[in-house]
Amino acid sequence: MFRHGDVFLAPAKTLPRKAKLLPHCILAEGEKTGHKHRIQEHGVAELYEHGDERFLRVTAESATLVHPEHADIPLTKGLYRVWFQREYTPRSIRRILD
Repeated sequence: MFRHGDVFLAPAKTLPRKAKLLPHCILAEGEKTGHKHRIQEHGVAELYEHGDERFLRVTAESATLVHPEHADIPLTKGLYRVWFQREYTPRSIRRILD
């Protein structure tokens, strides 16, 4: 499992059949700073969405997850499930603001 700020990735066995291919590899965008958790190289990965879930497929031998406030994370070829840290308050459950 990998943690990149409030973004988590873990190996996944299968991609949901109806997952939709997104036209970018931006895993998350900071609400406060506008900084992006993204794959640095072009053409090495695909990002999919299925309901509230996201999946990243690294199609090349490696890809680099980058963000200006975190260390780079090298990812090897394969499928990863992507999810976000949540904040729990008595009133609601919401994503952490980056």
